[in-house]
Amino acid sequence: MKRHANAIWKGSLTQGTGRLDTQSQAIGDLPITFKARFEDEQGIAGTNPEELIAGAHASCFSMQLAHMLAENGTPAETLYAKAEIDLQPAQSGGFEIRGSALTVIGKVPGLEEEKFVEVAEKAKEICPVSKALGAIKITLSARFA
Repeated sequence: MKRHANAIWKGSLTQGTGRLDTQSQAIGDLPITFKARFEDEQGIAGTNPEELIAGAHASCFSMQLAHMLAENGTPAETLYAKAEIDLQPAQSGGFEIRGSALTVIGKVPGLEEEKFVEVAEKAKEICPVSKALGAIKITLSARFA
């Protein structure tokens, strides 16, 4: 299985603009700009690669965890997962992604919170996006609602 996304960029890095769309069209014609990536702390000026990585990581992790909980005989009622990507200036110049901090808050009837944390840690390790992000530090905070 292969999936794709398309980006079109026009102009210089700081003054140019771009658009992003995905194969599914769930994300379509999204603006990408230097400001959205490096200057807008509120995150409302448009999307950026780090936000998209965070979305991919949070959704992949939550699906992996849901699967593992169901296999355990304790399907989740609700999982709220968040991934926060840490983009920092690199010592050699430019920027680098240094980490992804996962947070999950779950409601899982019939499961002790300690076991939930254990299963979440395992899900963090084996979710395909976590594996793809193997060059960065991935942390996890897991708890019940």
